Amino acid sequence: MEAMLNVDIVSNKKRKRCGRIFRFKNFGEDGYPVMFRGAFRENVNALLEYANLESNVGIGMPMWSFQLEVHHQPPLHILLFVIEESIEASLNRHCKHCQYVGWGNNFICNKKYHFLLPSKEALATCTSCEGCCNDSATRINNGKSKLIEFEGHMMHGVFHSNGFGHLLCVNGLEMGSNLAGNQIMEFWNRLCYGLQARKVSLNDISHKRGMELRLMNGIAYGEPWFGRWGYKFGRGCFGVTQSMYQKALEAIRSMPLYLFIHHISNNSNHDIPLICSRYQTLSDQSLVTLGDLFRYMLELRSRIPCETNIGSYNTNVLVETNCRWSPKRIEMATRVIVESLKRTEFRWISRQEVRDAARVYIGDTGLLDFVLKSLGNHIVGNYLVRRSLNPVTKVLEYCLEDISNAYPCHEGLVSNNKVKDKFKVTRAQLMKDMLYLYKYIIDQKPMIGSGFLSAISLACRIILDTKYLIKDYIGEVPFQVELASDGRFNLYCTIFLRNNVGSNEYFNNIMPPYECVTLKSSATLNDLKLEVEKNFKEIYWGLSSFVVESIVNLNYANGCARIPNDEEVPHIFLCKRCEQEIVQFPLFP
Repeated sequence: MEAMLNVDIVSNKKRKRCGRIFRFKNFGEDGYPVMFRGAFRENVNALLEYANLESNVGIGMPMWSFQLEVHHQPPLHILLFVIEESIEASLNRHCKHCQYVGWGNNFICNKKYHFLLPSKEALATCTSCEGCCNDSATRINNGKSKLIEFEGHMMHGVFHSNGFGHLLCVNGLEMGSNLAGNQIMEFWNRLCYGLQARKVSLNDISHKRGMELRLMNGIAYGEPWFGRWGYKFGRGCFGVTQSMYQKALEAIRSMPLYLFIHHISNNSNHDIPLICSRYQTLSDQSLVTLGDLFRYMLELRSRIPCETNIGSYNTNVLVETNCRWSPKRIEMATRVIVESLKRTEFRWISRQEVRDAARVYIGDTGLLDFVLKSLGNHIVGNYLVRRSLNPVTKVLEYCLEDISNAYPCHEGLVSNNKVKDKFKVTRAQLMKDMLYLYKYIIDQKPMIGSGFLSAISLACRIILDTKYLIKDYIGEVPFQVELASDGRFNLYCTIFLRNNVGSNEYFNNIMPPYECVTLKSSATLNDLKLEVEKNFKEIYWGLSSFVVESIVNLNYANGCARIPNDEEVPHIFLCKRCEQEIVQFPLFP
């Protein structure tokens, strides 16, 4: 992945890099690399001051890059690209993602900002575009399709200049990425909070092994996978409302397991009752509903090692870099201890008994002590070496469990629940069980669905028709003036649009959203008008000739004192309303 550090997008050898590398896990936090204190577009501009400007990239749009360090040892670095897309360069000025999620009435913004964590394939695709287009218009369109429209990025998010945005794709480890999906989402979340994005939408079409994740996580946790980061119901398809969505989730999650066991057993399908029984045995808690079962299976999956080699004596976990015994001697001592435990016929015996039995073959007591200390709750060959403190004698005891079968029959020997959860079932078997439940309960065919199973089918359809999620990063707009320590203040404004010149009729809809305007503490109403004009013209494409005529819902004390709008406000003055309020104060004793 380090090759990405030196990738020259268009072989521009004159491009200069500042050489600064930012920590991936902190990038986007307030103060790293910049303090985010303004409106969204101001924060973006402040962030880009720390970026490397990619000159002559051949896509017809300004592009910047950041080098991010994921971890130092072993070294892993990735690139973050930021591309500014002007509305003039877009073939379709209306954003289809805004229309999908219900923001189609929002005004068209002048700019979009694409934030990309490119995959190696995306970089290769972009490099292949070098020099292939001589015509500037062709180069712009081709470059845009090569990089912005590439669907294999680790992450691709886009913001409009008013702070509304869309998370277009997240591709984690299973898609060949160097980052896990939760790492990418944590990064995106920090970025949105830091830049002070307003609302962000996404289209949840995530899959895992052919299973719809919004179904799996909805049943297990009552929310989609993206719900961990605050993304909630945004807009349903085919008339699905939030109330329908919540009721569907609750109905399928609360379905009792005994209904499945009774109903399906009568249909000669004995695998589902066996699967339910298997995980009920593994769980310390009672699994009563379908939601309980899926939640336990998903949590268990995160604790099981990806690969468990039970066919050989693996002693690598016992060897330390400063260990004074060779791996060969450690392996020999491990074999002797395991053979000694096998002769006890899977009974618990004290540490001293194990040590004494092994000393017949291994004379080095220091080596035996080291292996016994390191061996507890580790897999050796086809066995799991258990270690536990006897609560009565307060003596360490050891026991051997045969795990060559994925479901050992030695239930009475299990005392460590965490180890039991890990090694009683393999990850492959667990995924096989989940796929089986998904196929025969959740993704059932219409011919099989009958009775309460048809209700599950309907609930699943409603959940699948809810894929547009939204997160509100700002919340309620503060209507009070926000004073800053530098003698400036923030004011949130929106506008009413008048139909035509000379008409007193206004459009009924207030233009969303409220925009943050920063003014000096001594600013006049005329200054406010000019600043509002400037901000709205910079943000929105259709307001290039926008002119502020009047201000409403703003009561200034200087207006009460009859100070003209074009005059500077005195440092000290008293308006009539304030004077009347002071007169009504009670007398001091």
